[in-house]
Amino acid sequence: MTQSAPGHFSASPTLTVVDHPMIAHKLTLMRDKATGSAVFRQRLREISQYLAYEATRDLPVESKTIDTPMGPTQGTQIAGRKLVLVSILRAGNGLLDGFLDILPDARVGFVGLARNEVTLKAEEYYFKIPHSIEQRRVLVVDPMLATGGSASDAITHLKNAGAVNLQFCCLVAAPEGVERLSRDHPDVPILTAALDERLNEVGYIVPGLGDAGDRIYGTVDA
Repeated sequence: MTQSAPGHFSASPTLTVVDHPMIAHKLTLMRDKATGSAVFRQRLREISQYLAYEATRDLPVESKTIDTPMGPTQGTQIAGRKLVLVSILRAGNGLLDGFLDILPDARVGFVGLARNEVTLKAEEYYFKIPHSIEQRRVLVVDPMLATGGSASDAITHLKNAGAVNLQFCCLVAAPEGVERLSRDHPDVPILTAALDERLNEVGYIVPGLGDAGDRIYGTVDA
């Protein structure tokens, strides 16, 4: 279900906000600064499972004849090549686990980007993806869509490697990030659990939940 956007933000046609009471409940726990890393990780994994269901709602299917204990019947199974999940390191791994719970047969890739402090541009330090990516649907996962720079750069790298069917999935998005990603990659749908108000002066999502990577791995006090 698509949720209306806050403020004066003109929602992108590529954006879907998953409006579900259980997601809202779990996300509230994650936003709370008193929530520790263990609970934060578990709630993130649970929400990512909901997102995985939504992201795969339109997968192609085909019929399959099976035998139940009561007799034969026609069932349904996913058709086509296995999906690819691509995590934007490091925080993307927090979403990756939940997606793999739902899509255990998916291929997995990783994109690592770091900002060059001289040029201020993102530079790739790690890139490993499955073969035949041009023939597979690719779900790119990262908890936060803030400025949109890392997401846009990661998708550009994936397109340069041959990917043509991509979707970006995140936990929380800022309007600025949605606008940037929609402008740079209008062919890439965006799926999120929440669209927040804005970015602050240092590029953090407000109200957000802080630095997702730090809260996942406990590298600073939450």
